[in-house]
Order: sequence, then C-alpha cells, then structure tokens
Amino acid sequence: MIKLSEIATTPPEGYDKKRTREITREMAKEIGELQEKMYAEKKNSLLVVFQGMDSSGKDGVTQNVFSRCSPAGTDYYAFKKPTEEEFAHDFLWRVHKHAPQKGEIMIFNRSHYEDILIQRVHGWIDEERVNKRIESINALEELLQYDNNTTILKFYMHLSYERQGEKLQERIDDPEKNWKHNPGDWEERKLWDKYRFCYEDAINRSRVPWHIVPVDSRSYRDYCVAKIVLETMENMNIQLPVLKKVES
Repeated sequence: MIKLSEIATTPPEGYDKKRTREITREMAKEIGELQEKMYAEKKNSLLVVFQGMDSSGKDGVTQNVFSRCSPAGTDYYAFKKPTEEEFAHDFLWRVHKHAPQKGEIMIFNRSHYEDILIQRVHGWIDEERVNKRIESINALEELLQYDNNTTILKFYMHLSYERQGEKLQERIDDPEKNWKHNPGDWEERKLWDKYRFCYEDAINRSRVPWHIVPVDSRSYRDYCVAKIVLETMENMNIQLPVLKKVES
C-alpha cells in the first residue's frame, strides 16, 4: 500500500545537481536513439502518463527527457476539460483514440485518470461510478498491453504543498511566467487533501504500477523519469530491422 505522505518530494541527501543534469542529458540521448529504432521496428509502443497537481512539472519533464526524440514516432497530448462531443461519449472514448500505434512513443499530460480525480474531488460522480471507472481504466490498460504490445509507464509527479505554493506564486511575480497563471489553480489548491486521497486511492487500485517521482527539484525529477524510461526501453529488446540476404 502506497502512502504518499511517507514518500519524500525532495532529492536524497548529497545529491549533485550539476552531475545529475549531465547524466540526464546522456540518458535523453540514449532514449532518442532507442526511439528511432522503435519507430523503425514498429513492433512495440510506449505510453507515458504524467499525472500530478498543478505546477508539478509535467510539461518540463516532457521537454527534458524526450528532447532527443524525433517528431516522427513521438507524440504528445494534453487532456483538458472534455469538449461537448467528448462528453457525449463514454469517458474513455477520447483517451483510446490517442493511444500509441506500434513504433510510437505517446506522452499524456494528464490522462484517463482525470475522470476519477477532478470529477470525484468535486462530487460530480458518485462512488459507484468511480469504482466502475477504475475497473474500466484497468481493462483499457490491459488491452493496450496485451493486444498492441504497448508498454505503459505511469508517473505520479509527487509535489509538496509548500513547493506548489512557490511555483504558483512565481507565475504571478515573474512576467515571463504570467501566461501560465490561472486563478482557478489557487481554488483547486484549497482541495489539496481531497486530491491527495483520490490520487492515493487510484494509485493503489491500479493493476499497472505507478512510479512516484519526487518533483520539488526539477533536475532530480528529470533524472528519475529518464532513468525509468531508459531502463524500460532497454528491456524491450528493440532492434533495427535488416534486409534478408538474397542468395544469388
């Protein structure tokens, strides 16, 4: 049973920021090389899910970890409030159509979990529907894994309440970050404890395990995600396809 309150949001003692950034850049390069092979081979796909509270760094980690990946074979989708068309379908309709095809890395900024997080926190769905949706999410993820050779990596961006307050305030104080400011983020912040409960419940009821990433430090955040992504791709035995020799 994962208890988020028992997991640090900061790097370990003795952490070397400069060296960590260097290692992360090296890993990003290796991820890019493996992504190119995956795209050529077209046997496997990778779905990377980033979930976390506002200002937990979902965009930043995407830019830094996948910076060396080619646009060919890499895609990104940010889930926002459903459109009228999406509301008219089941909650997974808008998600399944963005699942990666073979040979592709697909990155979700937020995901299908929004529908058992924000809707649950605000009481827009009851607990029976929450339970049904969790079952459906597990079923979808198993379908992607076993029917389309999709490896799923789910990252919970583990941010402290204090650090979130600092980052939200930066969006007000720093003119270059003003465009990120959304007064609604401060309202959602008031519901921190409810969100923490719903995240913890979703993480513990998921059949595909979550990776809890400390994100108070951006460089350590990027390092942790890059390490997991690289190790996962290395274990996928990705090979460049070669032409069969024709006997003369």
